[in-house]
Amino acid sequence: MTNRIDEMGDDHVGSSAKTPLRADAFDISDHEKIARIQESVKDILITLGMDLDDDSLKGTPKRVAKSFVNELFGGLNPANKPKLSTFDNNYKYGEMLVEKNIVVYSTCEHHLLPIVGRAHVAYISNGNVIGLSKMNRIVDYFAKRPQVQERLTMQVVQSLQEALGTKDVACVIDAKHLCVNSRGVRDIDSSTVTSEFGGKFKDENVRREFLDYIKMDTDFEAIK
Repeated sequence: MTNRIDEMGDDHVGSSAKTPLRADAFDISDHEKIARIQESVKDILITLGMDLDDDSLKGTPKRVAKSFVNELFGGLNPANKPKLSTFDNNYKYGEMLVEKNIVVYSTCEHHLLPIVGRAHVAYISNGNVIGLSKMNRIVDYFAKRPQVQERLTMQVVQSLQEALGTKDVACVIDAKHLCVNSRGVRDIDSSTVTSEFGGKFKDENVRREFLDYIKMDTDFEAIK
C-alpha cells in the first residue's frame, strides 16, 4: 500500500462518486470526535517541534478539531444534509433555470488543503421546482467534506436529480486547489474546471445555452 501511494505522488486520484466513509463513521458523537482529533493535532504540532505552552498555540488543537467536525467537514454527516423541498411548477416555466457563481469552499482529500471556487448549477423543470437557496445549500453541504472536485460536481447533480425527479440537471465548477497553488508545482494562476451534464443537458444545443448563460470567467479575487 505504501509503495502504491508513493507511486501516485501528487497525482489527482479519485476513487468513486461516493465519499469513502467507513461503516462506523458515526458510531461516536461529535464531542468524542473533537476530543480525539484535538489530541491528534496536538501530537502533530509537538512532533513538528512547536511549543504548545506558547499563548498563541495553546488553543490551536481544540480550534482545529472543532473546525474539522463542525465546519470544514460538517458535510460528512447525513444529519446536516439540507432538506430539498420541492414545489409544483405553477408558473409553468419550462425553460432552463440557472443559479451561477455559487461560492465553493472545500478541502482536497489528498493533502487536506483548501479548494476555493464557484459552482454554476442549472435544471429544467419537469413539474417540480426547488428554492434557489437550496441549490446553494446542497453545493455547500457536499463541499464541506474531504473532496475531489470531480466527485463534488457529480454529487451536486445526483442529489438535485433525485430531489427534482428529473435527469435534466447540470453543474460546472471552476476552482483553485491550494495543493497545486501553494505546494508542489506552486502554479498560482491555474484553476480546475469540472462538469456533469444530465438528461437534456447532454444535447449540444442545450449544453451550449447553459454555458452561454454562465459565461464562465471566475473572479477568484471576489471570493472572500
